[in-house]
Amino acid sequence: MVKLVLIRHGQSEWNLKNLFTGWTDVELSEQGVREAHEAGKLLKEKGYTFDVAFSSVLKRANHTMDFVLEEMGETNVPKFYTWRLNERHYGALQGLNKAESAEKWGAEQVHIWRRSADVPPLELTKEDERWPGNQEVYQNLIKKGEMTIEDCPTTECLIDTAKRVKPYFDEKIAPEIKSGKKVLIAAHGNSLRAIVMMLEHLTPEQIISVEIPTGKPLVYELDEKDLKVLNKYYL
Repeated sequence: MVKLVLIRHGQSEWNLKNLFTGWTDVELSEQGVREAHEAGKLLKEKGYTFDVAFSSVLKRANHTMDFVLEEMGETNVPKFYTWRLNERHYGALQGLNKAESAEKWGAEQVHIWRRSADVPPLELTKEDERWPGNQEVYQNLIKKGEMTIEDCPTTECLIDTAKRVKPYFDEKIAPEIKSGKKVLIAAHGNSLRAIVMMLEHLTPEQIISVEIPTGKPLVYELDEKDLKVLNKYYL
């Protein structure tokens, strides 16, 4: 049996402002910083250690991982970053206020965009500065061969997010778990829901009711041979 720990980044500045964030690279709020440090203290208190850590390329998740490992005295743990663990891209909603969006398009429509598994929000155009293909960080990843221009989304639903998370989980993360390593994944609500969906073999209908709170370590006890879930709990 091996333990995998998932942690959603602490509250971000845009969470605090009730804005759709997605791939926008915003910082943690003061509360989010506290949540990350408290998670690290709790993990240390419970005797956890890690051999490897994974995160997205967004700083709210990166800094959550850093603060957790700092509190644990685990700053030498190898860290890997991938766009595939980014939050779901919210398309043309990114940067907009959630309440104002509900007024503009209707509360029911916005609820469908936010909570359905297979209905993406309105698309960005590729001329929009919010499209990842226009942003330096992703242009650099394309130059390095870590993604292609076709990988840059104009919008995503949860199923789209799961489709990009799965190859990375299968090829990079799962082998580490199966080798017996203790793995930490610090990412986002929807990229973590994608992993939960895979581990628990949930249907799209089942995953939409799953909520992952910010800054709370979620522990999976797995059979390291086939990654069968033996137990799960929040610390």
